[in-house]
Amino acid sequence: MATKGYTLIEIMVAVGIFTTVIAAPTGFFVSSLKGQQRALASQELVDNVSYSLEYVSRTLRMAKKELDLTCKTNLSNCCLKSNGVGFNYELTREGKGIRFINYQDACQEIFWDTSDNRLKEIKDGGAPVALTPRKLEVVSFKIGTTTPDIWNQNNDKQARVTLYLEIRAEGPAAFGSQPKIQIQTTISQRNLDVQY
Repeated sequence: MATKGYTLIEIMVAVGIFTTVIAAPTGFFVSSLKGQQRALASQELVDNVSYSLEYVSRTLRMAKKELDLTCKTNLSNCCLKSNGVGFNYELTREGKGIRFINYQDACQEIFWDTSDNRLKEIKDGGAPVALTPRKLEVVSFKIGTTTPDIWNQNNDKQARVTLYLEIRAEGPAAFGSQPKIQIQTTISQRNLDVQY
């Protein structure tokens, strides 16, 4: 007696069931890997932005007033070249940077370097130092105030700075979209704004 083989229908059904049994868990596994990759990228973004923004807010909060009286006659000796005596902060780089005297009496500037899309700082005219890692791309950095005169000590208002930062993970959008975050915060100086 001759052995009987499988029919084409039986083979197609077996292959279909096998493919479904293998493809479903594989798809679930790949999907979970993509989700974990996105979650890790988002967590890294939040950690780096948190560090950078905390550093910037701490330095701005501790800023001192420009009180050098020689600035009234010669602005080239001053940190705040356009504002002069009595001010806490000065906008630079067309609103993409801010200059101030830090708690160590050094002239410090924090700015968005649009050539490589990173936040950087300069202390006492030295070389720029990056505040954000290369893996992150600063999309937007704005510095604002409700009124320009609020940074002057000749008013009854506490000096404050509003920062807006939009930043995302740099590079190709691996495993879906690149994580992006937008943050806006207002920082007031630590010391009361009193006449000296």
